[in-house]
Amino acid sequence: MSSPRLHGLRGASRCAANTAEEITEVTQELLRAMIERNDVSHDDVVSVIFTTTPDLTAMFPAAAARGIGFGDVPLLCASEIAVPGAMPLTVRILLHAYSERNRDELHHVYLRDAQSLRDDLPE
Repeated sequence: MSSPRLHGLRGASRCAANTAEEITEVTQELLRAMIERNDVSHDDVVSVIFTTTPDLTAMFPAAAARGIGFGDVPLLCASEIAVPGAMPLTVRILLHAYSERNRDELHHVYLRDAQSLRDDLPE
């Protein structure tokens, strides 16, 4: 294996409603899946950027991440651009982490009908 390099991992998932409970569930599920599918340890995570579509306002996804142990990781929330026809109720994550994997061995994670956002990526 090669030495660890900094990589960006992408993920997205959809909420059923604009509630704190739904945003928490979706964010935590997506973040866990990204970590597990890429065999990333918590100590290898550098930072996480969360975005939500403008229709998700009930809570910050970063607060959900802190609920599963990411309180010691720099977290940032932002709003997606309100593009007409864009997929609604969507949480997106860009996770920066060190990994010994090559870029083509990384698994970007799209859950709950968000796969169509990046149907060019292998599962």
